[in-house]
Amino acid sequence: MAIIVEHEKRKREILDKALDIFMEEGYEDVTFQKIADRCGITRTTLYIYFKNKREIFLWSIKQLTGEIESSLLTIAQAADIPVRERLNKILYTILDKCAENRRLFTVTLTYLLQLKKTGKDPAVRVRRRILRLRHLLSTVIIEGINTGEFKPVSVHNTNELLYSIIESAIFRLAVLDQKDISELRTTFDLTVSGILAQPADNT
Repeated sequence: MAIIVEHEKRKREILDKALDIFMEEGYEDVTFQKIADRCGITRTTLYIYFKNKREIFLWSIKQLTGEIESSLLTIAQAADIPVRERLNKILYTILDKCAENRRLFTVTLTYLLQLKKTGKDPAVRVRRRILRLRHLLSTVIIEGINTGEFKPVSVHNTNELLYSIIESAIFRLAVLDQKDISELRTTFDLTVSGILAQPADNT
């Protein structure tokens, strides 16, 4: 059992360090050897954990998004907080994480473009990663409708609107290198206010 725990710990450490180097150098310039060197291990040892650079990259993304999803789920399940506040907090957290990891999104965009050149559909990979997020947003929207905090809006359309803003945020942060996220926060606020059953009291 201790061996398994140690193996998983080492794997997480490799992914953390690999993510740093992907963000520093970009997907194309990172090599298996560079990752091994950063981790202080040999290529042979690295092969015990991962078969190639692409697998490391995908697992590092999965580890990061898994951590974010866990924090979002904790917010969504906080029944003592009004649904509106939970939805705002979820959106703010996503925005903050996007801002913190803007370089990673740039690297991911490069990876997806390379994937497209090989004839594979990058949308399939993106859908896999956002499926739980989309489900989480829908769950919170439905709860808000059921509690009467939100209008009886279309869950699908509201989800699409919120996710479109998230995509816009990623584009602005990763591609346009926008530093100020206050406008994006305001956009989220206005969107959530628009589905409230009663207008927000800002007095």
